Amino acid sequence: MSTSPCIAFSLIIPIYRSESTIETLVSRLESLDYPQPWQVIFVDDGSPDDSYSVLRRRLSHSPLAALVVRHTRNYGEHQAVLTGYRHAQGEYFINLDDDLQNPPEEALRMLEHARLQELDVVYGNYIVKKHNLFRNAGSGFANLTARLLLDLPDSYYLSSFRCVSRLIGEHIAVNSSPYVYIDGLLSQSTNRIGSLDVRHDPREAGSSGYNLRRLIRLWLVILTSFSLMPLRFATLVGLGAAALGGLSLLYILITAIFGTVEVVGWASVISSILFFGGIQCLLLGVMGEYVGRVYLTVYGKPQAHIRSIEWCGCIQPPQDRQQDWVART
Repeated sequence: MSTSPCIAFSLIIPIYRSESTIETLVSRLESLDYPQPWQVIFVDDGSPDDSYSVLRRRLSHSPLAALVVRHTRNYGEHQAVLTGYRHAQGEYFINLDDDLQNPPEEALRMLEHARLQELDVVYGNYIVKKHNLFRNAGSGFANLTARLLLDLPDSYYLSSFRCVSRLIGEHIAVNSSPYVYIDGLLSQSTNRIGSLDVRHDPREAGSSGYNLRRLIRLWLVILTSFSLMPLRFATLVGLGAAALGGLSLLYILITAIFGTVEVVGWASVISSILFFGGIQCLLLGVMGEYVGRVYLTVYGKPQAHIRSIEWCGCIQPPQDRQQDWVART
């Protein structure tokens, strides 16, 4: 009975609006020189353009050991990465972007760094970031929020260019929540986390898919899915408002006793009502966000649905994996 060769690493590449970069991306991957077998997993995250067809045509004459997984719709980058983790066979899982801003050659350096330092997670720390100003500002704010809420050190940048050991990758891949933040899952699973300075290239084509709406959604996931700090903050605000109200009541009682109460205008009363009413609505919104996410998770909102899985390459998956993939489709 033959056994499948040991696969050194799996490259996980989410695909979305990538038809203009796929040719160059696959060519760069084909030029990688590594002595052990490795594989690449493309996850088509419901791309509305012709990315899937272009990818299939290009892989039809490629020597890469590649797996193409298609989502039924666009679920998001983190969901696509977890889908890739569930189908990866390598000893390490390495995330790459489809726009080639993460050089594939740098992935090999991250792999060796993880092995030599015995790390479970290695983040690519961009020497010079080539994102636009808006993307840099949004990513910086998300990183700051993650460090505050997840108690992460400032020594590494939480980039999407990451190398994860199979042990940790398979552990977080069992997560089925529709609200996914991979760096939060990683920080809860291991403390063997490091970073490596890597090159960050300009985009090959197109523009970043991260708009303000996506960045806000990511920030809300970080804020509400991995920490109770917003609820604790709401408690402190409530206590502060109650204390302020108590002091105001004490002041009124004292002035009433000494007969110095003055009738003031309605403007201050209305302003106070609007101010404290706004705080109440804000705090109700925070609690509602938690309750809503719990409801949607219990209700069964999917993390992702798979339309198809297709193997394209020279290394065939084990028979048990083939049966598992067929069952998932």
